[in-house]
Amino acid sequence: MDFVLLGTGAGVPAKARNVTAIALQLLEERGTVWLFDCGEATQHQILKTAVKPRKIEKIFITHLHGDHIFGLPGLLSSRSFQGGVEKLTVYGPKGIDAYITTSLQVSGTHLKYPLEIIEIEEGIVFEDEQFTVTALSLDHGIYSVGYRIVEKDRPGSLLVDQLLQEGVKPGPLFKALKNGEMVRLDDGRVLNGKDYLGDPQKGRIITVLGDTRVCSNALILAESADFLVHEATFSAEETEMASAYFHSTTVQAAETAMKAGAKQLILTHISSRYTLEDSERLKEESEAIFANTIMAEDLMAIKIPLYVEE
Repeated sequence: MDFVLLGTGAGVPAKARNVTAIALQLLEERGTVWLFDCGEATQHQILKTAVKPRKIEKIFITHLHGDHIFGLPGLLSSRSFQGGVEKLTVYGPKGIDAYITTSLQVSGTHLKYPLEIIEIEEGIVFEDEQFTVTALSLDHGIYSVGYRIVEKDRPGSLLVDQLLQEGVKPGPLFKALKNGEMVRLDDGRVLNGKDYLGDPQKGRIITVLGDTRVCSNALILAESADFLVHEATFSAEETEMASAYFHSTTVQAAETAMKAGAKQLILTHISSRYTLEDSERLKEESEAIFANTIMAEDLMAIKIPLYVEE
């Protein structure tokens, strides 16, 4: 599991930062990629990374401002041209269906894969045997949500040393036992895979917030998160401007991370008024309150380990 930050800017593209898009690669977990927001030129940014559009399984849109959705029609179209045939689901606030459908119809775009568009409300928007994704509304100029991605606990590691001591040879039997299956050995013994697994590994929690002012739902979504992706459109001294434009500052993002008990904070959605030279200062503003701060940069890849230390 890892992040690829495709666009980390706010509002309009800048030389150093494209507008918002984040890929969450789940290649080991499910062989797919989830995309959060899809600003203009997201597919151009993808070309500079190892992210494969045909692997994109789900796109979660936080809100309908252009810097978060203007890249959707092009990406959806190109995915078809590039051989994508697997179903893709787009989740987003009311209006996302009309936007995508109209864009594709007017441009005469025909997709070669099934496209499902789900207009979401608050609550669980997706759940399977691996993940639960919950959305809650935030405080922005238009309806904006944040997403909390909870990985369900994973089976413990296979107790290889114990199996070897009992004379079980590595191979297909190890895989079956790892899956918790019953296996019969050549000598007639029957082993229950569940008896040869360590303690379950706690699933990871990832929170990706849309644009927002400070609000209680941000704390709920970010509670005990291993990684919190939080907008930091403005610097610490621009508190009034941040509030007027329904955004957050670096310090406000840090305070949310601290109050929520998050382990790592990623600052993104940086205003184009700030240059890359300003990035270190913005990061330091956050670090003064929340030490484990990462300043997002375009095309940055962030590995999400199985266990995230505080």
